Amino acid sequence: MLVILSGVSGAGKDTIKKELIKRMENVISLPSYTSRAAREGEEEGVQYHFITKEEFVEKIRNDEFYEYDIHHNNYYGTSRKLMNEKIQSGKIIVKDIEVNGTENLIKILQNETKLVTIFLKVEREELKKRLLNRGDNLSEEDMEIRLGRLDYEESKIGLYDYVIKNDELEKTVQIIMTIIENEKRIEENMTFNCR
Repeated sequence: MLVILSGVSGAGKDTIKKELIKRMENVISLPSYTSRAAREGEEEGVQYHFITKEEFVEKIRNDEFYEYDIHHNNYYGTSRKLMNEKIQSGKIIVKDIEVNGTENLIKILQNETKLVTIFLKVEREELKKRLLNRGDNLSEEDMEIRLGRLDYEESKIGLYDYVIKNDELEKTVQIIMTIIENEKRIEENMTFNCR
């Protein structure tokens, strides 16, 4: 099963993903590749696989991504090889990805694996506060770009199975854990009934 978490930068995707992995058995992450520099505290292969723009473009040429996009002037993409390895392992994969990537993965994978898509909704003022507190030292222009992205991403909410207002971490994590357990049961029952 692939669980996709989406929402604008600062919506809490990474924090929620970490909590799900910590609290649930059989749940793992699938880090994207990115050309952006690592933030303080980020580790190679944990949050992302960090590569140069040139290396990213080479991987595009070699058709190594299921999907990729340019977001805030950096490339982000989902590795075919890593995704296939994790799906074959039978684990529940939690992947945080933006809306264009979600749309592409739905088209590509909907008949190959169980997909559960979750959009994390955050109010504009709360988002601004989170972005300021994150320590990215965003310029006013960068802040406006990220806040401007909010309307675009929310226009894609119709793609998602679930939309959750992420205004309280613990409540959001509990809701998503319940969703994953329910979807897992549904998948197991469908598999059993098909035999």
